[in-house]
Amino acid sequence: QLQLVESGGGLVQPGGSLRLSCAASSATLDRYNIGWFRQAPGKEREGVSCISNRGSTRYAESVKGRFTISRDNAKNTVFLQMNSLTPEDTAVYFCAAEIRPTGCLRAPSVYNTWGQGTQVTVSS
Repeated sequence: QLQLVESGGGLVQPGGSLRLSCAASSATLDRYNIGWFRQAPGKEREGVSCISNRGSTRYAESVKGRFTISRDNAKNTVFLQMNSLTPEDTAVYFCAAEIRPTGCLRAPSVYNTWGQGTQVTVSS
């Protein structure tokens, strides 16, 4: 059964960068669409970005031009490069997987395998 583990979170100053990783075990990622989500205290989980098994991508408007999602199937890992971070990006970030033949979606409800999350804090 597919298992996902996020890493790369931490504390960064406004304007800084982080790269999150979503590594898979017990199965290969190449068949899956992968989404990155975030949840801040008191807020609903938000779909940040997703990448399909064929490499097509989608982004939330709030992160377009700042975040880049990519996948390395040889390493069984999906990355989220986050640049120009602001305090509004502070949240727990999760990756999730699902199989869909028509490209990825950013809606959390379609994903059925989740990682445990990694904290990202943007503060001076």
